[in-house]
Amino acid sequence: MNIFLSLRLLCVVPLAVALSADTALSQHPLGSLFIIGGGHRTTEMMRRFVDLAGGPDSARIAVIPNASGDGDTSCTDMAEEFRALGVKTVFCCLLTHEEASDPRSAGMLDGATGVYFTGGDQVRVTKALVGTPVHRKLLELYQHGAVMGGTSAGAALMSKVMITGDEKLNRDTVNAFVSIRRDNVVTVEGMGFLTNVIIDQHFVKRKRHNRLISVVLEHPELVGVGIDESTAIIVRSGVFDVMGSGSVVVYDATHATAIRTDARGNLSAHGLTMHVLEAGDSYDMNAHTVRPAGESR
Repeated sequence: MNIFLSLRLLCVVPLAVALSADTALSQHPLGSLFIIGGGHRTTEMMRRFVDLAGGPDSARIAVIPNASGDGDTSCTDMAEEFRALGVKTVFCCLLTHEEASDPRSAGMLDGATGVYFTGGDQVRVTKALVGTPVHRKLLELYQHGAVMGGTSAGAALMSKVMITGDEKLNRDTVNAFVSIRRDNVVTVEGMGFLTNVIIDQHFVKRKRHNRLISVVLEHPELVGVGIDESTAIIVRSGVFDVMGSGSVVVYDATHATAIRTDARGNLSAHGLTMHVLEAGDSYDMNAHTVRPAGESR
């Protein structure tokens, strides 16, 4: 039976939820991440997500549409997309911050094997969820084997340090991110499924290299991963595999030297590493190594 429910109806049901206030991910969560850079999602991609969630018959997929300006419509459309792939159980979690802050609300996600974040504005999601019992429940699900997926805004929110899309210094919205400068790219706390990388989306299509390089040089301990449209990374045990028709660009400053800022705020560094990956390539986010397509692990 298909299930499509609104959290606002379920929040009135008393649910016992035992969640620690300091829920954190272990080094190797049992779940996986399915992160799409935006644009067209192929059927092959979405079938892969469903398979990671347990397959059409067993998957219990929660759709979180908060990023959208019309969450109800976005969730309806996404649920229909999953049903067209044979998924029998899909339900909607459209939350306000007040609802997500109610410990009973987290119980709605009990038994979810997959969670999918739609596109839109990632800040809408983090404002509603970060630091709430629902956020901790999502981390718990990922820790114990669920797949977390998302596209566009749903990709950006996967990392702990999240790019919002806003700038502090450049007010020209037509020519955005035209420099590599300190304290320009606005970041906030994301959902934190990934703590050692920063995710950017629509990457090659929208020429977002400057903003990701800026953030990476401000956070050289984190690897920047820019995912193009119609392209996804699948993250498991610290390694991601690339699928789709576009590229994934990796900026790695973990071994860069002379990272500095001049009097005008321009950032510079020596030894910044860049990889451009295609479908079938893999990247180890802990060892900072690439495995080309066709090469056995």
